[in-house]
Amino acid sequence: VCIQPIEQQELAVLKGKVLIGGFNPLVNTSFVREALQEGVSAFSLDVIPRTTRAQAMDILSSMATVSGYKAVLLAATHLPRFFPMFMTAAGTITPAKVLVLGAGVAGLQAIATAKRLGAVVEASDVRQAAREEVLSLGAKFVDVEGAVEDKSAGGYAVEQSEDFKKRQQQAVQEHAMKSDVVICTAQIPGRKAPVLLEKATVEKMKPGSVIIDLAASTGGNCALTENGKITEINGVTIIGDSGLASTMPYDASKMFGKNMINFLKIMIDKEGNIQLNWDDDLITGTCIAHEGAVKNERVKSAMDANI
Repeated sequence: VCIQPIEQQELAVLKGKVLIGGFNPLVNTSFVREALQEGVSAFSLDVIPRTTRAQAMDILSSMATVSGYKAVLLAATHLPRFFPMFMTAAGTITPAKVLVLGAGVAGLQAIATAKRLGAVVEASDVRQAAREEVLSLGAKFVDVEGAVEDKSAGGYAVEQSEDFKKRQQQAVQEHAMKSDVVICTAQIPGRKAPVLLEKATVEKMKPGSVIIDLAASTGGNCALTENGKITEINGVTIIGDSGLASTMPYDASKMFGKNMINFLKIMIDKEGNIQLNWDDDLITGTCIAHEGAVKNERVKSAMDANI
């Protein structure tokens, strides 16, 4: 069991063994090839099917929960004003306005956290299924009609048309200009993150505003994001950090470990022997290398595209 992909020389000593972790195989196809070459049976929990049964093993959702929560706290730390409304003897302090881009697990957690801190929250997502979840948390949903959805994507967002992207960027710009904080969480598995905040949009935002970009490692939702860096443009602070889960190691490790235990339960029998049931969609859906073959169809397609 591991967290990040390991080096090829380490894979060499694992021939015939089972390796479980989060390997980002849709992008890191070189690791998949190395695992196949070394005869390692590799299972990547970051491509597990998005089903009810798989939720207890979904490491992406676990880490996204931490990241969404910490993103709002980080924004509150850098924002030079209060999140909640205050009625004071010195007058009324109006609440901060927060815009969340992407209403997946990280986005929903960011919405919930920002609401608990007293902010006025808006959110945008290409998936109409996210609308009810956003509204249920007390946030306003930013509608952009014409989004493409693909049932075969398993609940993930998919690439959109150029026309939709332009309309989405326009809608985002209108709301971002009025926001004090923008939390960016929109990502497409195996693809570059969609750019939702253009340079011109950032330049029109209020000085003191904060952008937290959780999609920084895949290019970022903000055109000016630099992964792992804090930059300032015209008084707007941009923080690109896709690794916020590591800043809360106690609970992040606890959740990750529980995900691993739950996955091991379906591949280890009562006697403690490994039993790979290829009729189980969670086994085939996470298998990226076994006896020279890739079982996960999306990873297989990514491998073929990179030949």
